[in-house]
Amino acid sequence: MKKIVLTILFFIFSWQNIQAQESQSNQNYQGTVSEILEQKIGGEKNPGEMWQKLELIVTSKGDRFGQKVVVENIDPRLEYGIGDKLMVYQADAETYLIADQVRTDALLILFVIFIVLVLLISKWRGIGSLLGMAVSFIVIIYFILPKIAGGENPIMIAILGSLIIIPATFYPSHGINRKTTIAVVSTILALITTGLLANFFISFAKLSGLASEEAGFLQAMYPDLINMQGLLLAGIIIGVLGVLDDVTVSQASIVEQLKGANKELRATEIFQRAMQVGHDHISSMVNTLVLVYAGASLPLLLLFNDAAKPFTELINHEIIADEIIRTLVGSIGLILAVPISTFLAALFVEGKDKIDHHHH
Repeated sequence: MKKIVLTILFFIFSWQNIQAQESQSNQNYQGTVSEILEQKIGGEKNPGEMWQKLELIVTSKGDRFGQKVVVENIDPRLEYGIGDKLMVYQADAETYLIADQVRTDALLILFVIFIVLVLLISKWRGIGSLLGMAVSFIVIIYFILPKIAGGENPIMIAILGSLIIIPATFYPSHGINRKTTIAVVSTILALITTGLLANFFISFAKLSGLASEEAGFLQAMYPDLINMQGLLLAGIIIGVLGVLDDVTVSQASIVEQLKGANKELRATEIFQRAMQVGHDHISSMVNTLVLVYAGASLPLLLLFNDAAKPFTELINHEIIADEIIRTLVGSIGLILAVPISTFLAALFVEGKDKIDHHHH
């Protein structure tokens, strides 16, 4: 869930950024197709393929607003119609080409549906979690990313960022109480463990952090600035952070409920019972993680599936090893979070019990 949310927010943020940049650079415009001037199958240059000449009305702010520009669509796969919103750029004095479609509407509508559902279904809690989400987002965009881009150690930054994100997302979502505090502490402990593990295995497996195409682009743009291995690690830490919330809060909650249901239960017994639930939780979460990563890397898996190489050879490719280490380290972090949070919660319940006895 968090992943989806962050993605949507990221889009909205990037879109605002793009819009801000658009007003500065005169090369890029957004516009709506107002007329199809010409359309034919096959030009002189590309027989048999689609070619369109479109008239657009510029909708992006700036000196060009409301003007008409004529663009050529030279992409044979796409046919545009009147009312389509496009991003165009000026190739030279005469020629405008289509950069891409404008997708803001679709993203915004989806985002609104999401917010409405959160508020309808989880009422006040929903507002808390939306606030927490906004905080995570602000921390990632205005703290984590700029610091890493500025050449600071990505691992330190990811952990510092997480230390801000954890309380800021847990308390608004789950309320200010002992249960949430236990979850916060357990999450931080589990995160640090995950960070250390990831750090060890990234260097042990000699991962460069350059397997993905985006990482390659980054490296080309800032050759010596960003520590790519560290970036990989920071990614793992932030990825696990989203799932830890779920485990630690529910384990702390289970402990409270068990104690509430039967005051006579000792800490050890509560721990054992809560761990039973924890086991179910772990297995479903690990499945979730594996499926999330597999889903994200489907194109990648298909490429390798096509190559018909033996599995033992495949897993040595960095791009695959990357995903495996990510998934396993993330899962280990999750698995550890269960006993950590259950243990702390059981201890607190026991401690509180003793204090209550003294008061009576």
